[in-house]
Amino acid sequence: MLGLPTSVADLASGLLSGLGWIASAILLLNAAMWLLQPGMVFYPTRVLDATPADWGLQFEDVELTASDGTRLHGWFIPHPDATHTLIFFHGNTGNISHRGDSIAIFHRLGLSVLIIDYRGYGRSSGRPSEAGIYRDALAARDHLVGVRGGDPASILIFGRSLGASVAADLASRGPSAGVILESGFSSARDMARHLYPGLHRVLYLRFDFDAAERLSRVRSPVLVLHSPDDEIVPYALGRKLFEAAREPKRFVDLRGDHNNGFLASQPDYERSLAAFISSLGPSQPPETSDESARNR
Repeated sequence: MLGLPTSVADLASGLLSGLGWIASAILLLNAAMWLLQPGMVFYPTRVLDATPADWGLQFEDVELTASDGTRLHGWFIPHPDATHTLIFFHGNTGNISHRGDSIAIFHRLGLSVLIIDYRGYGRSSGRPSEAGIYRDALAARDHLVGVRGGDPASILIFGRSLGASVAADLASRGPSAGVILESGFSSARDMARHLYPGLHRVLYLRFDFDAAERLSRVRSPVLVLHSPDDEIVPYALGRKLFEAAREPKRFVDLRGDHNNGFLASQPDYERSLAAFISSLGPSQPPETSDESARNR
């Protein structure tokens, strides 16, 4: 009996020491993750490998300035008989020059397209961050409305993968003709749960990207597309994103992997987009600038 207090004390000391080691490990893990997370989320490429002229499309170079002074680069690809203008927000890799297949589809659908590179991508200055790329999206819409005289309610907002989070955020800040989210995820926390099950409970995330919450505030028609075979963003997170949206909304199953599902799903993919766009009715798209579109 005399030895019991010592044993209890030793046990308690051992437990406290173990908990201390665990706490230290968690702190070190979070410190490392804090530093590494931007590089795990953003994979920008600076060099433009093509222009719309290489895809047989007329275009204008567009220079924008975000609210914090960051200079942005993009392209405006006009359609002579445009029913709407679409703002295109790409995923976390490459830059605007790698989106030719998608832009060609939207052009065939009778849309003018404004596509921009986020800060740190392509010819855009700065470094990418969550708050920063949301500002970049606002600059794109401000350009269509303020410079080209477009009606915000006539603008379609499109985002793929990480771009779906950007599109949902922009759509939550004002009216639009409609929102198209492809291969997107519901939130950064949900992605962390998928990538690091169990460990996600103790990870401090630098990024929110809560597209589902933002989409829940959107009043425009919503189209969500996702493939059950997506190997990067789980199909369940695409469904969760859809469930967060208000009516009217539609969900379309794609085929194929994360990056090429829209191509593997042709011609059904294009037909689904056409049906959604047709349901929105006609609108007056923003105008081509006085410089006019030109082949390059």
